[in-house]
Amino acid sequence: MERWTPGSWRNMPIEQTPVYRDPAALADVESQLAGFPPLVFAGEARNLKRQLADVCAGKAFLLQGGDCAESFSEHSADNIRDFFRVFLQMAVVLTYAAGSPVVKVGRIAGQFAKPRSSPVEKKGEVELPSYRGDIINDIDFTEASRVPDPQRQLLAYRQSAATLNLIRAFAAGGFANLENVQRWMLGFVKSSPQSERYQKLADQITETLSFMRAIGLDPEHHPELRGTDFYTSHEALLLQYEQALTRIDSTTGDYYATSGHMLWIGDRTRQENGAHVEFMRGIKNPIGLKCGPSLKPEGLLRLIDALNPENEPGRLTLICRFGADKAQDALPPLLRAVTREGRNVVWSCDPMHGNTISAAGYKTRPFDRIMSEIRGFFGAHQAEGTYAGGIHLEMTGKDVTECTGGARAISEDNLRDRYHTYCDPRLNAEQAIEVAFLVAELLKAERVARGVPEQHAAE
Repeated sequence: MERWTPGSWRNMPIEQTPVYRDPAALADVESQLAGFPPLVFAGEARNLKRQLADVCAGKAFLLQGGDCAESFSEHSADNIRDFFRVFLQMAVVLTYAAGSPVVKVGRIAGQFAKPRSSPVEKKGEVELPSYRGDIINDIDFTEASRVPDPQRQLLAYRQSAATLNLIRAFAAGGFANLENVQRWMLGFVKSSPQSERYQKLADQITETLSFMRAIGLDPEHHPELRGTDFYTSHEALLLQYEQALTRIDSTTGDYYATSGHMLWIGDRTRQENGAHVEFMRGIKNPIGLKCGPSLKPEGLLRLIDALNPENEPGRLTLICRFGADKAQDALPPLLRAVTREGRNVVWSCDPMHGNTISAAGYKTRPFDRIMSEIRGFFGAHQAEGTYAGGIHLEMTGKDVTECTGGARAISEDNLRDRYHTYCDPRLNAEQAIEVAFLVAELLKAERVARGVPEQHAAE
């Protein structure tokens, strides 16, 4: 391959990129961003890569989730807290109920750009450019709002910095202390059909912690009990922004994207000779690759060779997004090809993007299809003798009604009640916890089948 530089992607064909009217204004914003402090640090990205190497080896599980598209207008401490709280609930379900260490990666503090299936949207007789995420243009359906504005990148940077500041405080400042497991229950989850299962689990953890205190093991002297590692991720869609925040690590001389700990390539931008693959092959962060039903085994192997030529465990996560009706046929050939060639990858299931339908005038995702794809994902791995290593969800801590089904049986008529997403439908907190319990059951069965001893959170 040609020599890589942070800007070598500019010589390659590119998909899903906005066209800015004023190149000089864009260049000025890129220059400003290039002088800003990094949002994350190279050492943090290396720590995540080491933890993902454990996932690759079947010793841990990746929980990745968050907003479909972060917005400027809904940025608040309460929303961040509620998301982080339900994420902790899901992680503790997986850690304790499934006996597996959990690597926690949020779709947060950078998930502002969205690929679109069409470059235009139409309402009645009016046709305008599509909304591409708050970092690019505005969701309001007006001609002025849909013009790409480079200044929005500066707003995205500042919001990401503020979000990271709060998340780091939550993760290390006591909020993530396991002794708070009873307090993590959101109000509307307390009254949900899942509350009894979660309460039983929380009671077991509390009893375990009481025993540990009695024998001298307490959170004050064991920081792993009072805090947690939490990492950020987003789709690396807007490459001007990503390049501007790419830095040379002073300790290794390697390039790291400092906009997030982990970046991924979307299913619409994974062209082998395209700009997004070119940019991502050169950064040393752990990266992800969305794998849709059109991806064939030989194409996947070429992408793996380009993105992880050294076959480094933890470097590459394959995020499978086929749809419940296609996963059974599409996934096994990929598993066989990657196993046959001895490639080290993390396999993760995105059960959201392939299961989007229209109902009652809204985009939605039937919960039974989401659960079906998760079961199929684990079943395919069990059949092939490979490890189902992760789950990738679009979810929120808010009490939204965007995905139909679940324990409360949200109907198509309920969608209009609290449909707040800026782009794609998200699981609410209750549905997300329901997914966590299912994954915990499947993961526990998988570990038992492989003869792996359980490792409860108390250990």
